[in-house]
Amino acid sequence: MADSKDVFEQLWAITCELKQKIERRFDLQPEPSTEDLKEYSSQDGNLKGSLNAFQGKEIDWLVHSWLGNPGKSNFNTMRLTVWLSSHIQVPHLVFEFGTLPNILFYMDYIPRTDLYTDLEYINRYYEPVNETFLKLQANPDLTSFTSKSAYIRSFQSPVSLCYTCLPNNDTLNLIRTVALEMFERWLKWVDEAPTVTENMRSTLTERDLFIRRSSAECDPGNKMAAQMLGTQLTDKLVKALWGGLLITDNC
Repeated sequence: MADSKDVFEQLWAITCELKQKIERRFDLQPEPSTEDLKEYSSQDGNLKGSLNAFQGKEIDWLVHSWLGNPGKSNFNTMRLTVWLSSHIQVPHLVFEFGTLPNILFYMDYIPRTDLYTDLEYINRYYEPVNETFLKLQANPDLTSFTSKSAYIRSFQSPVSLCYTCLPNNDTLNLIRTVALEMFERWLKWVDEAPTVTENMRSTLTERDLFIRRSSAECDPGNKMAAQMLGTQLTDKLVKALWGGLLITDNC
């Protein structure tokens, strides 16, 4: 069984591979408001992290980040989240990996409409992933992870892939394979998506921002982060996750 540093590096490498694929497809620019979060640490130095945010014409907000102390702590977490602009209505993309020391992974497509009523949307974007969902549900090496937060459970899509597993080569290879499949499927959707009409874009933008903000602010992990990093730094990181540092007076 690999140590947490080795597992962290392999999981982080998956996120970096995905980000490189995104950079080859999309024109992205670093967001200056998160510049001082590229390297940060707790006051005692026991916890370190990095958060980088990007924007582009087709991507409204992208965050690539990690938090932990690989090699010294069993707790490490990382994420790659891609929030699309309102020119199309393809679901947003999220990857979150961590070590507890067992691996926790979460991959999902964040819906941009009401799945209860928009049957065409759920058939287009979620039915194709249902087979993968059921296959992972039946995998004896994976244990479904259920959040204690009602909001977080409501935030996840019907095909949310959220599991814990032992950190070994088989599970790491499975995570990489599924992550690449999730990404390539999503990229095909982006390339083939019909354009959203101009009169619908402002409503979609408002909905996206509300969900992005609420998902960051309602994360149950924020309380633990505040205990480890302090309230001031945690608040800044939460704002960086949804783009709140761009807004100076109202946050």
